[in-house]
Amino acid sequence: MTDGDRAVPLDGWAEEALLGGRVRLLQPQRGYRAAIDPVLLAAAVPARAGEAVLELGAGAGAATLCLAARAPGCRLTALERQPAAAAALRQGVALNGWQDRISVLEGDLRAPPPGLPLNGFDRVLMNPPFYEEGRHTPSPAPGKAASHGEGEATLADWVRAALRHLKGRGILTLVHRADRLDAILAALHGRFGGIVVFPLWPRAGQPAKRVLVQAVRDGRGPLRLAAGLVLHGEEGRFTPAADAVLLHAAPLEL
Repeated sequence: MTDGDRAVPLDGWAEEALLGGRVRLLQPQRGYRAAIDPVLLAAAVPARAGEAVLELGAGAGAATLCLAARAPGCRLTALERQPAAAAALRQGVALNGWQDRISVLEGDLRAPPPGLPLNGFDRVLMNPPFYEEGRHTPSPAPGKAASHGEGEATLADWVRAALRHLKGRGILTLVHRADRLDAILAALHGRFGGIVVFPLWPRAGQPAKRVLVQAVRDGRGPLRLAAGLVLHGEEGRFTPAADAVLLHAAPLEL
């Protein structure tokens, strides 16, 4: 596998499947592995044919690839900073035969590479690192540490990057920890409106640990708290509603 003109080793990565086999991707056998968050994130992006969509911090591409399977008419660009993850995403694109639909760029969202247009996307999706720098114990695996914990790019930097690349009235969708909702809303304040907060409940009656948030650039609508999705039943299995999204590619309507 090559990344530009550099060889990028992918030892320790293996092919797996998402969305009931509709998506093929590479996952590291150790370190950060995509769970259900990027699958739910992609389900919450109602991209239409002809729209240009950007994922910031795409990793190995779970969300980008799931969105490509759900919205075959959209054009996707994925930006990823880690060379091995970007190389794995390129291979995932090839495994699914979507080279004509998905562009993979390597670079930092604070200083994006050439070819990533300003105000050029109808939609941006992202799954920023969950933990503020200094507020958690970093993983010894570099890829997992970079995916879980903020480094030089803060949550506010991620939102500013989305703002730079969205068209007017473009839509941002993100997934994050519920206990950082205050920071998310603060970062969105003044430039985004029509905000929808969609809780992901672990079980009925339990506090949400994750939220999906959707917001319109330059929007003026009020904030809305949606009913959300209950992920697990009492027996621990996914609920039928969650299974419909995770296995059968049903959309999440925020």
